[in-house]
Amino acid sequence: MERAKLELMVGVFVLVGIACLGYLSIKLGKLEVIGGHNYPVEAEFTSASGLKPGASVEIAGVEVGRVRHIGLSSDRALVALAIQDGVKLYSDTIASIKTRGIIGDKYLALSVGGGGDPLKPGDKIRDTEAGLDLEELVSQYVHGKVN
Repeated sequence: MERAKLELMVGVFVLVGIACLGYLSIKLGKLEVIGGHNYPVEAEFTSASGLKPGASVEIAGVEVGRVRHIGLSSDRALVALAIQDGVKLYSDTIASIKTRGIIGDKYLALSVGGGGDPLKPGDKIRDTEAGLDLEELVSQYVHGKVN
């Protein structure tokens, strides 16, 4: 009887531990198990080099969404974003690919306008700025082609 009680307690302890580990994995990985409260927006860039799905989308340094998917639309990179419901974007919003530090990760920075119409789910951000290609810049400097 005592052995069965001990095994039951160990089993409950292990199950609680696994549940906690799963919860922390989802929270720290910033995964969404059940949809979330986001709306989709798209942006086209001449180059999305270095930007990866899951990268953060920020306004004024505050994370407001995530990059969901990066694909090719004719000769341009089509980036699908998931923006939090409470964040209002307008048709004059500018999307820029930025870098954290010198060799840091790429993220998407949004400069929200206010003079245009509000973007609806599925709309496209028209004004975009591709990220700075550090390799190309160094190559131009080495070969003396910098203006």
